[in-house]
Amino acid sequence: MDLYNIRKELNSGKSIYDLPLKVTYYARVSSEKDEQLNSLSNQVYYFENHIKEVSNWTYVKGYVDEGISGTSVNKRDSFKRMIQDSKNGKFDLILTKEVTRFARNTLDSISYTQKLLENGVGVFFQADNINTIMPDSELRLTIMASVAQDEVRKLSERVKFGFSRSVEKKRVLGNNNIFGYRKDKTKLVIHEEEAKMIRELFEIYASRRNGIL
Repeated sequence: MDLYNIRKELNSGKSIYDLPLKVTYYARVSSEKDEQLNSLSNQVYYFENHIKEVSNWTYVKGYVDEGISGTSVNKRDSFKRMIQDSKNGKFDLILTKEVTRFARNTLDSISYTQKLLENGVGVFFQADNINTIMPDSELRLTIMASVAQDEVRKLSERVKFGFSRSVEKKRVLGNNNIFGYRKDKTKLVIHEEEAKMIRELFEIYASRRNGIL
């Protein structure tokens, strides 16, 4: 169904659920931690069933990116493939959870939704209730994407601030995977058994530098 007729039908009072559309989805999580991957599987399960339950829709296999940041699309292979497939008329509508799942960069959000519209494809951000097929969507999308982008900036600043305060207090953050040391209440303590190997390696390196070996 072409974009002109979709808009015409929506303006007549129908909803997207009343139209014979080819529908797919895009899902993404930003890390590979178990709870995030579980969230991803929940997203996939929800979208697949949701699309198939709408009698007027034709289900098109979705696009999924695992453990990829939303700040850039460069490493999101499924996302890029989805954009490419939109040129070939594989689907009319993309469902996604929210603006932050699609892109956290305002320019990317606007640029890619416009590109999809040029290819006759709309995006429905369910949690934000934004359907890019509708004329007022670009302003609302700009606002939501700007808010999401600002949240990323604030989070980055909080993390940097936390690391700076930890350095000032001589505290070590992160996990215990530091060979030769173990963490004891945010302090590094030498692990004597592992330290032997490290000292030997340094001695070998120093000897070679000095031409002894």
